[in-house]
Amino acid sequence: MDKLVDFSSMSVEERRDWVSQSAGFTPEQQNLLRQEGGLSLETADSMIDNVIGTYALPIGVIRGMVVNGKEYLVPMVCEEPWVVSCAEKGAKLAAQCSGFHATYTGSIMISQIQITQVTSPHVACLKILEHKREILELANQADPVLISLGGGAFDVEAKPLDTEVGGMVITQLLVNTKDAMGANTVNTIAEKVAPLLAQITGGKAYLRILSNLAVHRLARVHVSVSEEVLGGSAVVEGILAAHAFAWNDPFRACTSNKGTMNGASPVACATGNDIRALEAGAHAYAARSGVYRPITCWERNYSGDLEGMIELPMAVGIVGGTTRTHPMAGLLLRMMHVESAAELGMVIAATGLAENLWTLRTLATGGLQAEFVPSLERRKET
Repeated sequence: MDKLVDFSSMSVEERRDWVSQSAGFTPEQQNLLRQEGGLSLETADSMIDNVIGTYALPIGVIRGMVVNGKEYLVPMVCEEPWVVSCAEKGAKLAAQCSGFHATYTGSIMISQIQITQVTSPHVACLKILEHKREILELANQADPVLISLGGGAFDVEAKPLDTEVGGMVITQLLVNTKDAMGANTVNTIAEKVAPLLAQITGGKAYLRILSNLAVHRLARVHVSVSEEVLGGSAVVEGILAAHAFAWNDPFRACTSNKGTMNGASPVACATGNDIRALEAGAHAYAARSGVYRPITCWERNYSGDLEGMIELPMAVGIVGGTTRTHPMAGLLLRMMHVESAAELGMVIAATGLAENLWTLRTLATGGLQAEFVPSLERRKET
């Protein structure tokens, strides 16, 4: 990897020119990048309700992020100082040791339908599974375009719940949303099949909605960083001690996960994805064992080097939704040169792991304030 130029010594315009050249932007795309906010009132009014204006946040960029042997420019939209620098420095450490290695389990979302007033919930579950083919056929009438692209509902699950308001049955449809996040499609499918499920079970259909706990849509990322690159054995020991603190204390785990999502969420925001869904899924997944834990894991291998991994629900897309309507989101996706939702999800998760890597290294060697406050003060002075 070529040595990265010093962005801190450049003007904003010089950074734009560097990124535009590296990303291969056309003159029209460069002009869009120069527009503050990059969003007209007309477009904003088509995106959400009760629009009165727009609100701009800074766009930063990580250089030198290497995932599965491919180098990326990664955009980040956030308001917090140091976040972009932490992620880029973590990415730089990883790149010196072959970068991040990632896999993706597939773009599978869960569509949930709640059936109440069921006299025999366990029997009702069996009846639902007996009608699996009929349910899937009806579900896939909801989005013919998705079916034509090779996606759609492909499996049915049913489970009884004993609650304080009585027994109920929850039906879950597994839906391959391909390169879309898929929330609207999954919700439409739930609404499509709810009357049939009520008929099969003799109950009453209530909620029809997706789950943001996307356990079938996981990005898994691994990195190995040598003791030498990190700065010695004491640094590795410090990172492991910091991780052990988070693993055994939910108060620290919460802050550790917030820091990890400092890396992941701004990339999702920059590319027009739903950061609330991503955050909710991450924190729910962190508590899946019944104890709230960090979403990253760090260990020392037999050579004394640091091994890290992250496993994160990654319900993101590169088509539809805000990725289609917000011009800046589309531009920043083009800057990344990602070709699928799977690829985007792996880069987002790798950015979270890079953020956590550098943050833990900094905490273990003196603290965030000691490293970043002086540079922030210098920036204010200029």
